[in-house]
Order: sequence, then structure tokens, then C-alpha cells
Amino acid sequence: MKGIADTGLIVAFARRNDQHHVWAVDVARQITEPLLTCEAVLAEAAFQLESSSYVLALLQDEMLRLAFDCNRNIAPLAELARRYRDRNPDLADLCLIRMSELYPRHAVITVDSDFRVYRRNRRETIPIHLPPQRL
Repeated sequence: MKGIADTGLIVAFARRNDQHHVWAVDVARQITEPLLTCEAVLAEAAFQLESSSYVLALLQDEMLRLAFDCNRNIAPLAELARRYRDRNPDLADLCLIRMSELYPRHAVITVDSDFRVYRRNRRETIPIHLPPQRL
């Protein structure tokens, strides 16, 4: 599986008591190459897990790979922020939307249902991989 990792996946993978932990472990078993991500996602995950070391270990173990330069994408990020201002997206979400444009064959792996609303290239649905919904 090729994908772009969001914060929720990383947190669920790390926390055995997370409601999505089993799903996240299953995703990890399916990856065929490091999942792409951005520094904003890593910062969120490190904050939520209270462990920068854990997040850095995922990079060292090549489960994750940084694949986004915020500085080179300021204008597209600002446009996305304007377009979705009613949803108040965080920087990580904006970066992942932009990464989906740059890596169109990669699904965004997330627990965040907002990615069903976000669009890449203005109109295209973003391919996402979400955990199964509980009844």
C-alpha cells in the first residue's frame, strides 16, 4: 500500500488502547514502502503522544518518510486555507491536501472524516483510507 500518513494513523498505531489501533496495525502490515508525511503531522503526533522520540523512530525505521516542503508550497497552502476557512483546517490537513495533489497515486490514511469534504485540484475527490465505522 502506498499512502500519505495523517496524525490519527500515527497516534492509533502507537496507542494500544486507541479505538483505531487494530486498524492502524493492519495498515502498517500492508505498506509496501514508507508512508509519506509532513512535518506538521509529525509535530501533531509528537504532541499528542508526548513523545518526539517515538515519532522520530518511525522515520528512522522507515515506516514514515518526510515528503513535503512547506516553504515551496506557501501559495497553494494559503489558497487551500482560504478555500476551506469555514472548516478551519489545521496546517497538517492543508499540507496533506497539497500532498495529495503532488502524489496523486497515494491515498491519505486518516481517521479524519473531513477528508471526505476536502478536494484536491479544486474538484477532485481525495482518495482516503479510513477505519471501518463502528455501529
